[in-house]
Amino acid sequence: MGRLLRCLVILSLLHVIHSHEEETSIKAPKIKFGFFKGFSFSIPFGKQQEPKEAPPPIATSDVPEDGGGGGGAGMYYGVERLESKTGRLGSWEIHSQNAGVCAMHIQLMPNNKAAWHDSTSNGLSEIDNSPPFCRPRAGGRQTDSKQDCTAHAVQYDIETAHVRPVKVDSSPWCSSGGLSRMGSLISTGGDKDGLKSVRILKPCKDCNFEENKRALFANRWYATQHTLDDGNFVLVGGRNSYNYEIVPPDTLTFTPQLFELALLEDTNDDAGRENNLYPFVNLLPDGNLFVFANHKSIILEPRTGNTIRPLPDLPGGSRNYPASGMSALLPIDLNTDVPDIEILVCGGNTREAYILSDLQQPKRTFVEAARDCGRLNLNVEGADWEKEDMPTPRVMGDMLLLPTGDVLITNGAKAGTSAWDAADEPNLSPVLYSPGKEKGARFQEMAPSAIPRMYHSCSAVLPDGKILVAGSNTNAFYKLEKYGDDFKFPTELRVEKFSPPYLAPEMVINRVEIMDGETERELKYGVQFDLLIGSRDVKQNDIKVTMYSPPFTTHGYSMNQRLLILKLVLVQNGRIRVIAPPTARFAPPGHYLVFVVHREVPSRGIWVHIE
Repeated sequence: MGRLLRCLVILSLLHVIHSHEEETSIKAPKIKFGFFKGFSFSIPFGKQQEPKEAPPPIATSDVPEDGGGGGGAGMYYGVERLESKTGRLGSWEIHSQNAGVCAMHIQLMPNNKAAWHDSTSNGLSEIDNSPPFCRPRAGGRQTDSKQDCTAHAVQYDIETAHVRPVKVDSSPWCSSGGLSRMGSLISTGGDKDGLKSVRILKPCKDCNFEENKRALFANRWYATQHTLDDGNFVLVGGRNSYNYEIVPPDTLTFTPQLFELALLEDTNDDAGRENNLYPFVNLLPDGNLFVFANHKSIILEPRTGNTIRPLPDLPGGSRNYPASGMSALLPIDLNTDVPDIEILVCGGNTREAYILSDLQQPKRTFVEAARDCGRLNLNVEGADWEKEDMPTPRVMGDMLLLPTGDVLITNGAKAGTSAWDAADEPNLSPVLYSPGKEKGARFQEMAPSAIPRMYHSCSAVLPDGKILVAGSNTNAFYKLEKYGDDFKFPTELRVEKFSPPYLAPEMVINRVEIMDGETERELKYGVQFDLLIGSRDVKQNDIKVTMYSPPFTTHGYSMNQRLLILKLVLVQNGRIRVIAPPTARFAPPGHYLVFVVHREVPSRGIWVHIE
């Protein structure tokens, strides 16, 4: 009898354990997208669920002041936060199921709002302007309303996912932008009535874009905007604009300075291929500019238009729009007397790739994207590009500098080019590039997303070290399943966050906290400043302090992006003393995020301002 009782108890316990496992086990769902008809795949990490149709917008009056994003004009879209298990290959979470506007261009602002916009010339978005503002509809379905009362820009709260519509009048499609020294988003160019526009969005609660549609000298469609050491902006190139102009920030009325730039005309491929739009531009510590277009680059003196010296060609194809490779100025370490100034360019495609994948072709061919990267040290006289391959080919991806100094590559495709439906085979797996490692050991493939991010997608580094990933629209207007639209890739309104490996649970022990109220926020060039952290037992050899300029990202290029490793003076009793960048040529005046990196784990960043 005793033996029978013991058996019954054991069987009962086994049943309870089995039932508990069934209730708590994480089952990878099968998620289907428009282009994966008849095919499904599983996400091998985290707790995910089948995306639902976006909930209808809730009027602001129905949103409590403290619950879900605060008050003010706008609409609030329900946020479904999916549990995410962070691992050493990173992890993904859905932050919003519907942001209303597809993020084609994005800028993180000092008020911790991400400003993004699409176009006023390609139909309706999925969120109304508030307060109401209508204009005649341009583009879109013939069955859509003749009036476009939808918003084409929003401010997105990076913590709560609250969405506030922002009024923009001139079309900012394929425009450029950047933060001014005052912290405003200065948006330039675009298409149609936006070709010569300048727009200012101040970082305030209810601000809309202030605009001047006739401010610029030349048309700036697919141009690059970069900040100079005096705080002015240089606008380089654009369709049929083989020149650049210098414009002041924070004003809509000015006299631009125009300069011809032969490099842009020399690199314009024939038959409409171009391959030199959205040129890669970086300010160098001597005040000159590195300018790269197609496969050629120069050092340019911006205030005279003189070419200081040409640089070696980068073999392997075309790297700028629509071939759309990626590029970044690698972190500058101010702890060395003469820091290396290195440029990284990755991906792209062949010179002919866009012609073959163009929507007008009767039989389209998607050429495999380039998988090679070129790295050039501008400090070394006569240096050539050092080549090495990424794990997979990629076109129109995003390249972001992480607070640690590593480089994260996300989004894009494995074949084709930028432009409407001109790419195929989404590249779902981010790649981490560690510039300090030996060649051959620098690349590591990360955990994949479940959401294709193709043409017109973008991303941004956040103060908590996560990466905000949004957008993707390969279509001439918003195409969604709920409208019965035919598409290869739908217009993507969901917003994700990617957690890099440094946010893995086992790394949390190394994360320090900057004492917000105890730290200086207004910096002066070359002057020491202190950061106070809660931990007192950290060692100086385990610490580095980085200073990051949040970029304006669109079409695979992050404008104004730079990361400085500040000169470390001392680490003692929870006090870290560093020296601010020596001149504005290293860090143009404006707003930056400062991180304390302890054993390769960044703190939450704090905003600082330097003049």
